[in-house]
Amino acid sequence: MPFDPTLLAQARHVVVFTGAGVSAESGIATFRDKLTGLWEHFDPAQLASAEGFRADPPLVWGWYQMRRAGIAQATPNPAHLAIAALTARVPKLTLVTQNVDDLHERAGSPDVLHLHGRLDAFRCLDCARPADGPVALPEDALQGRRIEPPRCTRCAGPLRPGVVWFGEMLPEQTLERAFDAAQQCDVLLSVGTSGVVQPAASIPRLALAAGATVVHVNPQPASEGHAREFALAGKAGEVLPQLMRQAFT
Repeated sequence: MPFDPTLLAQARHVVVFTGAGVSAESGIATFRDKLTGLWEHFDPAQLASAEGFRADPPLVWGWYQMRRAGIAQATPNPAHLAIAALTARVPKLTLVTQNVDDLHERAGSPDVLHLHGRLDAFRCLDCARPADGPVALPEDALQGRRIEPPRCTRCAGPLRPGVVWFGEMLPEQTLERAFDAAQQCDVLLSVGTSGVVQPAASIPRLALAAGATVVHVNPQPASEGHAREFALAGKAGEVLPQLMRQAFT
């Protein structure tokens, strides 16, 4: 039985849970894409760790600045825009993302819950103090080179990107808000995520267990294992605008 779009229009609380597939449609490389240039001999897991950063700060900082430069050049795609538009159509929408970019915010979505942090939120590796202000992006960051990280004004430790590295816990308060929303929503849209990385993968399952309808949007969507679970195959930028038209026209 196909998903009934009127369920979205009638929902009092919608949770949208997005993953790397949404950002990929804006041209942002996923974390596991093959590395090139200076980083081609490294596993991303080596670079995305406190240990890797301490071992070679300029190497890791340069990689993250290259990623940040790529995000700066990207623009929100129709999936980002459809999610932002949905906010105005339902009484309550909670947007939870595993992505570290700001494309949801640039599309107009407020109060985004970033489970894996944000690439542009910097703090000191040693004392954890947030950066005093914006950190300038080198003009040639996209070329891919080693870059010495800026220093903390308090303790002179190196600044690090505000993302969740391997071996680190997800931000507890953000995760709790996401879990609470999943357990209180009527409909959950899981978009562009494989749904296998824990603890974030628990979010759709919590919604389903609490009685919500769960819709997976992916080129290779998850199998439908429950009567209230649906799979819509396709790109998020195509499926979500179509779903909006079906639900609200």
